[in-house]
Amino acid sequence: MKSLLIKNGHVVDPANGRDELLDVYIRNGIIKEVGKRVRRKADETLDARGLYVVPGLIDMHAHLREPGREDEETITSGTRAAAAGGFTSVCVMPNTTPVIDSQTGIKYIVTCAQTNGVVNVYPIAAITKNRQGEEINEFGDLITHGAIAFSDDGRPVMNSEIMRRALEYTAMFDVPILDHCEDLNLSEGGMINEGYTSTILGLKGIPSSAESTLVGRDIELAEFTGGRVHICHVSTRPSIELIQLAKHQDIRITAEVTPHHLTLTDETVRLSSFNTNTKVKPPLCSEMDRQSLINALLSGTIDVIATDHAPHTNIEKDKVYTEAPFGLIGLETAVPVLLTDLVNPGIIPFSLMIEKMTISPARILKLDRGTLSVGAVADVTLITPKKRWVISAKRFFSKSANSPFIGKRVKGAVHGTIVGGRLIYLQGKMLV
Repeated sequence: MKSLLIKNGHVVDPANGRDELLDVYIRNGIIKEVGKRVRRKADETLDARGLYVVPGLIDMHAHLREPGREDEETITSGTRAAAAGGFTSVCVMPNTTPVIDSQTGIKYIVTCAQTNGVVNVYPIAAITKNRQGEEINEFGDLITHGAIAFSDDGRPVMNSEIMRRALEYTAMFDVPILDHCEDLNLSEGGMINEGYTSTILGLKGIPSSAESTLVGRDIELAEFTGGRVHICHVSTRPSIELIQLAKHQDIRITAEVTPHHLTLTDETVRLSSFNTNTKVKPPLCSEMDRQSLINALLSGTIDVIATDHAPHTNIEKDKVYTEAPFGLIGLETAVPVLLTDLVNPGIIPFSLMIEKMTISPARILKLDRGTLSVGAVADVTLITPKKRWVISAKRFFSKSANSPFIGKRVKGAVHGTIVGGRLIYLQGKMLV
């Protein structure tokens, strides 16, 4: 494997407290030296002047749809979208067809990723058989074959006894349950966040309590069982308050937020004239909720930024709002949107954004990624903070284009992506 020297870059590595101009030398897929004016001969030198050099980004919550819905996304297209978005590792949810709830399913994901993927792919297995919420899977067997966590994402485990048993079982292996918190009895038929906007638009709302009631239940179960709960796509202030209290009590809980919940609100539905790409679960919430999410990110109550990349075809989304499916894509828009709306205005520090997208998910999932330490696997993302451009579906490597950010003017972009010491994406072009 060729050696690579990245020179003159602004290295931001939260795991090691680095935030300065440094060189990074890579050989045989491993970081061999990080320092000022590294004097090593390399097969290739990349001048990173004016660029941020950060650990490869990790998305711990994405849907690549394969097997079953290859018309929406595949591991091939999804991992290329990830690379274009600066993500060197993607954790894939099990709500495929068939559901990833057996060693056969895990093997399929692993083998397909090795054959067709361009970034690291980590499978998340279902909590219950066929995600029906009635019988837990053989967690030990699934972990042995490569599962890193468990989730019925897209469906909550409504039965408290089943969730209790799942947490007891996973506690034996110290792996997390990635928890989709939604009380289906409260959310049934809802389209957007319940509040002023839903009222004036005449759409049935989903109350914030649909999320927070299950967050509260699963915090109680985590304390009771000693299991690890990771709350997916937190979106409301009541949920944040419960998570904060649980952390103060040393309950084993972590949480994530998406870029779209950090930057959009339910008012976006009205302003976009019912653009179905704003229809997501949990729904885009109020401005008060959005500010609470930002504060929770700054305080450490929220640990991770994850995309919840959920592709759908144009045919599926080209329906009236009430009939379109929930979900939007986010792998290729996360970095520019976060830079433009949160980092550049000084709302959150760049280093915090990188922490929440690298070492923090790596620690939760026990991945040997998320750092530029000497001896670490050379997964690296290069970010240009000053590039001005307009997000366009024509640029997407994803098979789907269901993004509410299409047409948005942004400042900041992914310049290049290195996986295992190999440069796979550079300035808009896939190199593999």
